[in-house]
Amino acid sequence: MPSVLVAMSGGVDSSVAACLLLEQGYEVVGSHLKLVHTGGVEHGCCGPAAEADARTVAEHAGFPFEVVDLSAEFEERVVAEYVEDHEAGRTPNPCVRCNERIKFGAFLDRADDLGVDLVATGHYVRTDRGTDRRWRLRRGLDRSKDQSYVLAGLSQVALARSRFPVGEQTKDETRSHAERLGLPVAGKPDSQDLCFAPAADAGAFIEARAPHLVREGEVVDPDGRVLGTHMGTHRYTVGQRRGLGVSTGSRAYVLEVDPVANRVVVGSGELLARRGLMAERMNWVAGRPEGPFEAEVKIRYRGPDVPAVVEPIGPVAARIEFRSPQRAVTPGQAVAVYDGDEVVAGGTIATPIR
Repeated sequence: MPSVLVAMSGGVDSSVAACLLLEQGYEVVGSHLKLVHTGGVEHGCCGPAAEADARTVAEHAGFPFEVVDLSAEFEERVVAEYVEDHEAGRTPNPCVRCNERIKFGAFLDRADDLGVDLVATGHYVRTDRGTDRRWRLRRGLDRSKDQSYVLAGLSQVALARSRFPVGEQTKDETRSHAERLGLPVAGKPDSQDLCFAPAADAGAFIEARAPHLVREGEVVDPDGRVLGTHMGTHRYTVGQRRGLGVSTGSRAYVLEVDPVANRVVVGSGELLARRGLMAERMNWVAGRPEGPFEAEVKIRYRGPDVPAVVEPIGPVAARIEFRSPQRAVTPGQAVAVYDGDEVVAGGTIATPIR
């Protein structure tokens, strides 16, 4: 059987993924990715407790384990661009870029350095190979835990060398498997925090990295009437309702973030509706379609499937028109395109179509 390097965060999903592969006869090596130096403080999947949990599972199961420092790559390929996007008034999804560039980029390079054939993670997705010999990415069997949205940027090279053992089962089955094996992480809760932002305060993190963004500006209504002030557009995202710092007499949402004018536009929820979007950085997972096609799209991780027409434009862009208007189409966020349970493409929202 091939050898496989398993990214172990210290959580139950990656721990069970490693153990499932071991049971299937793979030569397993566990690897804990140190993406940030936390100074001994726990940040979600990073920190001394997470590392200790991953090591304990490897020792319990009896396979080799390492800690690999990818913090320089993470800083260059994920964090720096995260800050730049906020400077440009966009709302990026760092998990999407981390998966594409670190967990299935730099981590594959690490596997090559060790002479290991494959990599694996605890993501809830599935893969298979079509009759054309191209790899397909599919939603996880457990739709409530499906993570295909954040993996839609994976290339054919990455998919060919990746395994996702828990994608074929439910979260409850994963926990049951951990309990059967006596893993100490069987009941560990899922981590939801940004690994590089202490206390999940992304705004404070950005201000520490880019203090020039902290500057007073105007909060205005759609007609330009000044409603109040803000202390940095990086604290706002399209669709945001809480923490606006102004009173309009009715429920208000962020409609637009303009970092050049240092202005935030707020208004009623119905003004958020958009009929589509222009997407960039499109990754056509199993090949670029020749023309427009019907699909379902997701414009946020926990958002619904939205019927749409997707039109490829050039090699890495697309025009996506929804069958019914959608609210809070947010520049910088990821968009994933589906045909049933197959991920057709993934990209980044460039601009909404009004």
